[in-house]
Amino acid sequence: MAGYRIQQIETLYEGWRKLLKLTVRMPDDRTMAREVLNSADAAAVLPYDSERRMVILVRQFRAPVMHVEGHPDFLEAVAGLLDGDDPEGCARREAMEEAGLRIDRLEFVAKAWSAPGLTTERLHLFLAPYTSADRVGEGGGLPEEHEDIEVLEISLDALMRMRDQGAIADMKTLTLVQALQLRHPELFGKE
Repeated sequence: MAGYRIQQIETLYEGWRKLLKLTVRMPDDRTMAREVLNSADAAAVLPYDSERRMVILVRQFRAPVMHVEGHPDFLEAVAGLLDGDDPEGCARREAMEEAGLRIDRLEFVAKAWSAPGLTTERLHLFLAPYTSADRVGEGGGLPEEHEDIEVLEISLDALMRMRDQGAIADMKTLTLVQALQLRHPELFGKE
């Protein structure tokens, strides 16, 4: 793929995120334009309680989901933009803000592009063991960020049924659920 180079960058819109137009010179000297959502990196974490065989997910409003599917809420792993933190610090901060959960140990899963044809965002994915004693707050998100988050503690059996029925439609969450199953198979299949 050698020979591609960005010739020009224009800002089309700047708000909560920035929308850029990249003009790319291709190897055969033609040019193409691509719109790119310029976003910071983010971290996502799937907390799991191995003793009680539970996970914590959050349900919150997602405008694109409402636009396409007509319903306002979305079930997903705890996540947020790094906002100057390192990925581990972000995962811990978001677990407390969104789920009222104190996270000590993080298990790194992957660093992956969320949608490389559209955005510059990369996700840092983690699993995190917790116990009921680590639920030290209410969670629910930050009002100033217009977050209205419902915290759900779900059994692993119910989680797998939800996954199989298509009730979990978020790619980062599906990736983390699969990672939990692959890394900790002893937690599954105990119905």
